[in-house]
Amino acid sequence: MELAEFFSGRTTAAIARSLLGKKLIYHTAQANLSGWIVETEAYLGQQDSTAHAYQGHRSPANEALYGPPGMIYIFSLRGRMMLNFITQAAEVPQGILLRGLEPATGQKLMAKNRQQTGVLLTNGPGKLTQALGITDRQLNLTMLNAGALELELIGGRQPQQVSSGPRIGVSRRGSWTDKPLRYYVTGNPYVSQLPKRDWNLITHGWLRE
Repeated sequence: MELAEFFSGRTTAAIARSLLGKKLIYHTAQANLSGWIVETEAYLGQQDSTAHAYQGHRSPANEALYGPPGMIYIFSLRGRMMLNFITQAAEVPQGILLRGLEPATGQKLMAKNRQQTGVLLTNGPGKLTQALGITDRQLNLTMLNAGALELELIGGRQPQQVSSGPRIGVSRRGSWTDKPLRYYVTGNPYVSQLPKRDWNLITHGWLRE
């Protein structure tokens, strides 16, 4: 499957759901760091009062939002990098924030990068980028699968169930704050802010392979 095909022809919300279980790989000189996406948030552009492109806002900082499907958009929040993928045709500024990643390979380097182990490695948007070693905006305005950051479009894991809920930490302006545009693998312990009582420690919420 081509990148443009995966990120086209569907709503951003549908793409956010379909990213769950896909493997993300960051190729570095030290190791290939990878994990399965377990949590995403959809942002729907000009109409979305929590989005960076609300009411058509455009600036050098968010120019990637207006790029082609599969472009990487990175912004900084409280000193940590937030990793997003653009999902619609150029000039349609919609995207998806990655919020949680279950590590697959490179955990030792992730632990070194984060000075943490276990679920704390990657159970949040700033945590997962720090674990991968994405500490600046160099990847901003570049394309997935054209450089160091790869999204495997074929295969991956299948969630037993997908849950949705309000996005976390978004602007309180307008009527979009509480819309259920956050999607996650039900029971996966690497989902941000998921209470321990809801963790599935047997399958992590995946269908058995």
